[in-house]
Amino acid sequence: MKLTLAEPKFLKESISIISDLVTETKFRITQEFIEIIAMDPANVAMVIFKMPRNTFKEYEVKEDTTIAINLNNLKQVLRRTKPSDKLTLEKTENKLKITMKEKTTRTFYLPLIDLEERQQRVPQLTTKAQIELLSTTLNEAIEDMDIVGESVIFQTIDKDSFVVSATGDLNRAEVVIKPDEQVKIESDGNQKSKYSIEYLKKMMQGSKLATKATIKFSNDYPLILEYVEKDKLSLQFILAPRVDND
Repeated sequence: MKLTLAEPKFLKESISIISDLVTETKFRITQEFIEIIAMDPANVAMVIFKMPRNTFKEYEVKEDTTIAINLNNLKQVLRRTKPSDKLTLEKTENKLKITMKEKTTRTFYLPLIDLEERQQRVPQLTTKAQIELLSTTLNEAIEDMDIVGESVIFQTIDKDSFVVSATGDLNRAEVVIKPDEQVKIESDGNQKSKYSIEYLKKMMQGSKLATKATIKFSNDYPLILEYVEKDKLSLQFILAPRVDND
């Protein structure tokens, strides 16, 4: 296995984001793509990451393989990459060899680990609301809600507006987003669901990878949050809803 990236930022930023949710995970490396499907330790959120072979300058995979690695360690190494570096990943016995080459050649070896977790399967979810908007618009809305509470309500009013709101002990905040050239709203009736702001703040770092975000949800239903950079990568999160007991 030998994979070379001319633009290391896509892997660097992706691993940094994923490592906020998952400490150790398996990479599935096929002849067409590399993939991570993992759950966070609390079983609240799932991450699905895929990078196709055409993202890579060099992609040599003779047979499908799976490797497991500590993402915090990998993140620390990838932080050392420069935008102009050529980044190469190779599997050598029980190590992942990481080479960064520009004027100098720097090499790191990370141990592969034994991870006995069961293979994760992506659930088949059918949602009734879908909003496509600028990643920065979503970030600002979540940051506004973070001032007020620990959870945020996503709500569609038909196809006319997407409302982001939060309520605290004394405060309430609301952002109303209307469809325009940058915002597309599709909804089967009014949909409403509540989610953890703590998790959303980790997930919305996907804005470093893609200028647009896609949100999918239904009433009291898991959230799907997607960041896609065409022909480069896709980063998708599934987040369990917070359901009030009263």
